[in-house]
Amino acid sequence: MNPRASRGSAASLPTPQQVAASPLGRYRDLLDDWDAFAAALCRPLAPCIWANPTRIAVADLIELLATEGIAAATIPWLPGALRLPVETRSGQHWWYCAGLAHAQEEVSQLPALLLDLVPGQRVLDLCAAPGGKTAQIALALGNRGTLIANDIAPARIKALQGNLDRLGILNCSTTCTDGANWPAAAGQFDRILVDAPCSSEGTLRRSPPLLERLDAGSPARLAPRQRALLRKAVQRLKPGGRLVYSTCTFAPEENECTVAAVMAEYPGQLRLLPIALPGLIGTPGITRWEGRDLPAELALALRIWPHHNDSGGFFIAVLEKDARTVAEPDPLPAALDPSDGADWLPDLRDHYGLPADWFQPLRAHRQTRRGLHLMAADHCPPALPRAEGSGLFFHRTNVRPPKPTTSAALLFGPAATRFHLALTQDQRERYLRREQFDPTPEQAAANPPGQVVVSYRGAVLGVAILHRSGIIESLFPSRWSGCTGGV
Repeated sequence: MNPRASRGSAASLPTPQQVAASPLGRYRDLLDDWDAFAAALCRPLAPCIWANPTRIAVADLIELLATEGIAAATIPWLPGALRLPVETRSGQHWWYCAGLAHAQEEVSQLPALLLDLVPGQRVLDLCAAPGGKTAQIALALGNRGTLIANDIAPARIKALQGNLDRLGILNCSTTCTDGANWPAAAGQFDRILVDAPCSSEGTLRRSPPLLERLDAGSPARLAPRQRALLRKAVQRLKPGGRLVYSTCTFAPEENECTVAAVMAEYPGQLRLLPIALPGLIGTPGITRWEGRDLPAELALALRIWPHHNDSGGFFIAVLEKDARTVAEPDPLPAALDPSDGADWLPDLRDHYGLPADWFQPLRAHRQTRRGLHLMAADHCPPALPRAEGSGLFFHRTNVRPPKPTTSAALLFGPAATRFHLALTQDQRERYLRREQFDPTPEQAAANPPGQVVVSYRGAVLGVAILHRSGIIESLFPSRWSGCTGGV
């Protein structure tokens, strides 16, 4: 896991003249204030995080950050999110490792909000990596039910799963396939998000070098791929279902033109819904571009320009499928292997003193020889496409003694009443650096040798081993090394 996002230094940020000379100049006539737009792109973007509601309240996260010397500001149009000082590197802080928060650009959090999610819906995130929107969706569904997160790139799926594990997501299966060829055998969904791969012009404030690589012809080359993804999403949407199409680019070819083209392929089946986000300044979707008239209803889409909200750039369209279209049968569910899954849970529960019913709403299954995955009991992925993972990797059973994973400890650790060790600040730093350290006399007296859940300021960090020699060995995973002590 490497959550360190680049935040261009002052030296690497472009000048207004460079912005004007770039392919972005073609949007001058779409803007109310070109100079303000160009100036915004020349300022670094403040990072944003959202509080993980399963682990901490927003007010408590603000207080925690203040004790760490970080002044967090709420965002009126984005509940649960906090804007941080520009220099903050969220992924390098202990509270990020503990899954108390997730870093995600402000405007990137809007598509999940506009899906109008309620528990019980079946949801598909067609272009899911790196997983911020997926996690938002999962939590809005109450961490229960069925969410499928797909991406075409295996490496991106790995990063996606790492974020879901850190945040304790239990109701999601990941798949790795071409979203434009998503199989009909997977059935239809109540809600679908298509956050399409795009030319990324709206991300310039956090990736300034992108300006030099912008190509005026890129939007036209990307549009066919985006149309294919949106077309497939329409086919996989249930009658009466809602679909959100979004990009982080300004290009009409990738935005309004793409939506118009797909709507024309399904006459009478789709309608655009108005978007209401109180406090957010946005502009309507455009209805004319380069001499071409577009359907008037595209004004119901939303454009977000960087200078209006001191944010990145974004485009969102919300579509609804006519309830009178023909529904498809439910898909064949995947055959998950329960085998010895439930046999391991009582020992784990008893070792850490978990409540007797802690595993009741959950289901364990053996996905690999390494150990067990844990997921919501009502999570029901389809047989096709085959899942890369269902739930989170929970318990390693191919080692002696067996041990819970870090993501498992983050999940059940707050409920542990035995073998739970609270670290000092110095111990926290050494634990996150994967070092060995001595327990305090009080810690040694309170815990017999063996595996222990470790926490700091009430937030679980993972698992360690208290050896008979009196040394504590950190089991913090090396792949999470972006989280370092002392910051």
